[in-house]
Amino acid sequence: MDDDMESGGNMAAFNVRQRTFPSMKNKPYTPLIFRIFMGVNVRVMFFLFLLGLGAIFYIGASTSPIIVFVFSICIISFLFSLYLTKWVLAKDEGPPEMVEISDAIRDGAEGFFRTQYGTISKMSILLALVILSIYLFRSTTPQQESSGIGRSTSAFITVAAFLLGALCSGIAGYVGMWVSVRANVRVASAARRSAREALQIAIRAGGLSAIIVVGMAVIGVAILYATFFVWLGVDSSDSMKVTDLPLLLVGYGFGASFVALFAQLGGGIYTKAADVGADLVGKIEQGIPEDDPRNPAVIADLVGDNVGDCAARGADLFESIAAEIISAMILGGTMAQRCKIEDPSGFILFPLVVHSFDLVVSSVGILSIRGTRDSGAKNPIEDPMAILEKGYSVTILLAVLTFGASTRWLLYTEQAPTAWLNFALCGLVGIMTAYVFVWITKYYTDYKHEPVRTLALSSTTGHGTNIIAGISLGLESTALPVLVISASIISAFWLGRTSGLVDEAGNPTGGLFGTAVATMGMLSTAAYVLTMDMFGPIADNAGGIVEMSQQPESVREITDVLDAVGNTTKATTKGFAIGSAALASFLLFSAYMDEVASFAHTSFKEVDIAIPEVFVGGLLGSMLIFLFSAWACSAVGRTAQEVVNEVRRQFIERPGIMDYQEKPDYGRCVSIVASASLREMIKPGALAIISPMAIGILFRILGHFTGHPLLGAKVVASMLMFATVSGILMALFLNTSGGAWDNAKKYIETGALGGKGSDCHKAAITGDTVGDPFKDTAGPSLHVLIKMLATITLVMAPVFL
Repeated sequence: MDDDMESGGNMAAFNVRQRTFPSMKNKPYTPLIFRIFMGVNVRVMFFLFLLGLGAIFYIGASTSPIIVFVFSICIISFLFSLYLTKWVLAKDEGPPEMVEISDAIRDGAEGFFRTQYGTISKMSILLALVILSIYLFRSTTPQQESSGIGRSTSAFITVAAFLLGALCSGIAGYVGMWVSVRANVRVASAARRSAREALQIAIRAGGLSAIIVVGMAVIGVAILYATFFVWLGVDSSDSMKVTDLPLLLVGYGFGASFVALFAQLGGGIYTKAADVGADLVGKIEQGIPEDDPRNPAVIADLVGDNVGDCAARGADLFESIAAEIISAMILGGTMAQRCKIEDPSGFILFPLVVHSFDLVVSSVGILSIRGTRDSGAKNPIEDPMAILEKGYSVTILLAVLTFGASTRWLLYTEQAPTAWLNFALCGLVGIMTAYVFVWITKYYTDYKHEPVRTLALSSTTGHGTNIIAGISLGLESTALPVLVISASIISAFWLGRTSGLVDEAGNPTGGLFGTAVATMGMLSTAAYVLTMDMFGPIADNAGGIVEMSQQPESVREITDVLDAVGNTTKATTKGFAIGSAALASFLLFSAYMDEVASFAHTSFKEVDIAIPEVFVGGLLGSMLIFLFSAWACSAVGRTAQEVVNEVRRQFIERPGIMDYQEKPDYGRCVSIVASASLREMIKPGALAIISPMAIGILFRILGHFTGHPLLGAKVVASMLMFATVSGILMALFLNTSGGAWDNAKKYIETGALGGKGSDCHKAAITGDTVGDPFKDTAGPSLHVLIKMLATITLVMAPVFL
């Protein structure tokens, strides 16, 4: 088969047809909001920009100097991202055949994005109306009553925050996709010259997307906070206290989670259905290489890398940061109120400052990866993972310094002069947790280490032993992360508790805030970690473009090395994401209990699972995780079956495809996975949104008739606890086993254990296809699900009482 590919006559006959790739839509797509801006006169646009900038800084100055600092850092970071954009787009796109393939990928990705986000926006508007109607008829808290915020004001504030969070999450996803579909061809072109240059372009393209995603999460929350502060006249007489203001922001986190869940589900189903279909027929049945132009599903597979990995992961990390910031602000405000701290703004705004510094230190880490003059294409073996780790080490070192400075600046109080040092140590615990999580995931998914090599060795005895070894590896990989999370939560809690901050009765109150600070520490390098994640699909796409455009083997070797490293960085990012999700969910759960206590006018500090209804709520929460994962995986399976049948049909009806005499119908596979993924994402997404509301309302009614007014809230709390625990373990298992299967296949493709085309390779491909929906559909969707369950219960808490 490979001899046919290198045959000059056959190649010439195929290339005449192959050079023109199908356009997936009739005209270039630009989102409506960008088309509106592009239609405005440049001078008018500049004037409006200055006006908006002035308004932002005015409300910032009216709120706090800290907010002005946050705005300044975010805007400087956006200017830095513009520099990176210019730098990346200045690189050449390579020969015409590369450009044509890249155009086809971009058209398919943008076409799917438009349809998918059109569907999500309609669902967002519908849910906003539901939230509005619920809030118009709910009770209000004593704090809202004393500050004059009525039901209608509270309702419109929550809905506005929800829609803004949804919009920003959508923009974050679009930015991730926009960058990747333009960077892939430039990385492929650079690989013809130098491995280091290709690595640098991929990193800077990923960094551009990461800086914008993190910057938008920070500035979005900051603008919302400052706007509500000025509009509601916070801290003036007869108005809301600043410590209660963060509770008004929960809608923003819910909106971000809602969009991220459907983006991750739809994108994950798309990318893995196309990948599984392409691999099963192309590699196993036909024996052709990965990303071979003869495979009818290859364009759909490459499109899926952009909509599933880049766009969805951008929305995922955006909502992670937004949820963590809001929950930490709520806990900071609650603690400051209990301790009677004179100026609580430092404790409330601390998360925004930490993530502002994240933008700075990650930018330095990105710039620390430079190109070299002497790394030619024929000598590419300079380990890309080692280069990325050097950049991560620089970022971590700077994060430790800036975190310590931030705690001294904002968390110093005369009531407990050494409290800031305890909180700085909490941040250090979080940063160490992030580093250890990245290392653990790398150990279990990188083929340089024993677990993946053992998994590859199991492929020598067949498909079944490969599956058994992969499942056992995934189950084992849950142990170390759980021990690390447990140690970090307990140590951060006790560091906070012993900080010296006490309430009026003399009880220590800093424990939960200490855990919040550890979560901030873990996410204090989020922009660089997202950069490493975005690097993966860009490198994968570059490899596909190199293969499809029939570049020399030496070029493909470079992109294969980058792709294998990209698989590891994607897996480490997922480990990082689930670790941060675990800590953030713990914070959101605490914030939920505080909110229930506020609405119920009674203490609500513990949940007794010995009560039968509460225990049932926990069972339902665990069941939700398993059912959601099952529906996500089965959606990939059903869609992949359609792709397999279509690819088989084309090989039978067009026998000239295999000897390069006929061109495959790529567009048909793209349309199949696009329509199927949009259809299939609805059921698991609806399950995640409706279940907590239905459970809470059902047990609220039951509690009303049995004389237990808090039963609904208690059952939802139990559901949230069990779902979080089950979701963390399930996500760790799915992500790690899927990543290990993928890299076991990559290890064999380097020539080990028989190399490409061997029986061992085919067994590894089976494992990889089983792991695909694990690591790229169900696993990442669970990250979002456990945080969305927490944010939806925060928003809907009044309904459960």
